[in-house]
Parts: sequence; structure tokens; C-alpha cells
Amino acid sequence: MTIDINSVVSLNYKLSNHQTGEKIEETTTDNPMVFLYGVGSLMPEFEDNLHGKKSGDTFEFSILADNAYGQHSEDNIVMIPLHVFQDESGNVNENEIRVGAVVPMSDNEGNHMRGQIREMTSEFVKMDFNHPLAGQDLHFTGEILAIRPATEDELAHGHVHGPGGHHH
Repeated sequence: MTIDINSVVSLNYKLSNHQTGEKIEETTTDNPMVFLYGVGSLMPEFEDNLHGKKSGDTFEFSILADNAYGQHSEDNIVMIPLHVFQDESGNVNENEIRVGAVVPMSDNEGNHMRGQIREMTSEFVKMDFNHPLAGQDLHFTGEILAIRPATEDELAHGHVHGPGGHHH
């Protein structure tokens, strides 16, 4: 079987910065990446580079920042009033709300996102909502471990069930 739309793929990969060679993350055989191919959950160019491969095939490719997580944008750095982070007593949990911390947030439409606190003043918190890999060209190497057809439940839910996937 080859990788195609609606197949469940299990693979190992190493992700590094294309320019510097610095390792960003790496999966292991004990904990591979398992995903439903072709449902839009991954970068399109990542999936394009895997299309047609079979179990045992290796891969190596790079994805430019514009086709990965985009360029770093100053528009994604915002000043948020400190009171947003205060409890009913006006206190801020300094263990969670501190420079360098990554904080889950939601916008006015209820979209969830994560931002890193860059700076704090007595009135504002400066947060960076750029993806941590924004502005980086990515380099992937790896091996396809297994491919199987997705089940009806997986197709209906849009993600993998069972080992390595989502559990209900």
C-alpha cells in the first residue's frame, strides 16, 4: 500500500532548521507520528512530499518558511492589558504569568491560540502569537513505518483512533 488520501500513516522523523542544522524535534520508534493523510491536519507540502511512498521508504525534504509556519510577523505581537491575567482579587499567578511562559489564550471569536510572554509592565503583557517555528525553513528526514486504510470512524472524525492516535 502507498500513502494516499484517507490512509493512516505511521512514521519516524527528525526535524531540523534547514539553515543551521539544529535539531528541533525527533520521534522514536516507540512513539512514532501517526496521522490521517489528506484531511488537512498537516502542512500541505509535508503531505505532498510523502504521497506515494510505501512502508520502509525513507524521505528527506525541506519546506521553506512561507510554506510551513510563515514568516515572523510583528502583527502577531500584541500588548494585552494586565487585568486580563488577574484573578478576582487583582493578583497575577506569577508561576504561570511570567516572561518566557507560553500561555493558552482565545480571541474574541473563541479561536484558541498559544502566545509567549515577551515582556511585562505594571499595566500590560506583551505577547508573541507567532508560531515558534515561524520564519524558519524546515528540514525533515525519516522513514515510513506503516500504512493502512483509515476506518469509517477515523474518516468520520477526521483523525486516527487507537494506538498512536486519538482515544475517545
